[in-house]
Order: sequence, then C-alpha cells, then structure tokens
Amino acid sequence: MSHIRNLEILNRRRIIYRRGPVSDVPTEVFEWGNYYEEGTHECYELFRSKAKITTYKSLKWHMLVLWYLNPDLDQDGFEDIVMYIAKKENGFVTFSISEQLLKTIIYEVSMCDLERPPNNKKRKIIFNEFSGLTLEEKMKVVGQMVGRSKTVNEDDIYQCMLDIHDLSKKITISKLALSLGCSTRTIHRNMSNELKKEKELLNREL
Repeated sequence: MSHIRNLEILNRRRIIYRRGPVSDVPTEVFEWGNYYEEGTHECYELFRSKAKITTYKSLKWHMLVLWYLNPDLDQDGFEDIVMYIAKKENGFVTFSISEQLLKTIIYEVSMCDLERPPNNKKRKIIFNEFSGLTLEEKMKVVGQMVGRSKTVNEDDIYQCMLDIHDLSKKITISKLALSLGCSTRTIHRNMSNELKKEKELLNREL
C-alpha cells in the first residue's frame, strides 16, 4: 500500500525543512529562480519531490538536516518529529525500522555539531517556490542552463532524475540525455553506482 506523505505536523510545529542558500551569491537571477555557475551546497529542500526515503543512510541524512535547520528544537521535540517521519504509514519512508535502531540513530545525530552543515548535493539551478513553471518547463530550463556550461555532472543527473520521477514517468538513460541536452554516453560516463541504484529505487515507486 502506498501512503501519502503527511507534512501537517511539521507545518503545525513550524519545523523548517527547506532553506535556500545563505552566503552563496547566484551568478544570474531569473524570474523563475537563480543560477549558480559553480553550484551551491547551501540549498536544503527536504520532501520537495515525491521521492520517498528508501534507505537508513538517507533517513539519517534527513534527520541531520532537520537538526541543523532547527537549532532551537529541543531533544524531545526532535525525537518526536523523527519518530513521526520514520513511521511508514505517514508516507515519508518506504521501510519499517525498529524503535531501538531508530533511537540509536537519533542519538548519533543529536551528538553532531550543529555548526557544521550536513553534506549536501551541489545545485546549479534553484527554482523559486512559486515560479509558476510546470515540471516539464522546469526540465526544459535545466537542459538549457546545463547546456550552456557544456558539462554534465552527477548533481545535474540526480536533479533531472527527480524531475522525471515527479512527472510519474520512468527514468531512462535516453530521457536523461534528452533533458540535459547531451549524449547517452555522457550520462553513462557520469552516472555513479549510487545514482544507478537511486534510479532503480525511484522507478520501483511508479
């Protein structure tokens, strides 16, 4: 059974789960958003796409970002939110996790230094939340901007994968190449084993 993600509790408690770059300055600013030629690691957008959390590693990363973005959240409040997200029926994760293991992960995350930003994928293109663009139009923008730089990297491919998934379409190498304006060989060359696994996981959710 597929569960719909329920963000109500996070919103009601005013939990921050999305934040744009703080110190990085965009190379160009458009009506639809910002373009960073060298990319930025400062953009955190949890639960932006329909993709769910599929691994313990990903769950821990989401927890770390929430802890980092909400420094005023106390330990009990943080644990409540994580318990909620980790419950499969609330639509955030695709797997069940034992209470003991979850508490162990919570403890490990709570001991992390909040002054150090969590590792994050580099983003070149950040759309405004209310840009008004459809997902197809966003993919076209991504293809145009990446085409200008003449390079395609893992972060570009991952972003495109999420966009295709949001369209409820199967992710294929040819679709990625078409969207990014490059050859299928370029996609194969820049696609790590981790991205290949992520591609399969996203396609299974369709």
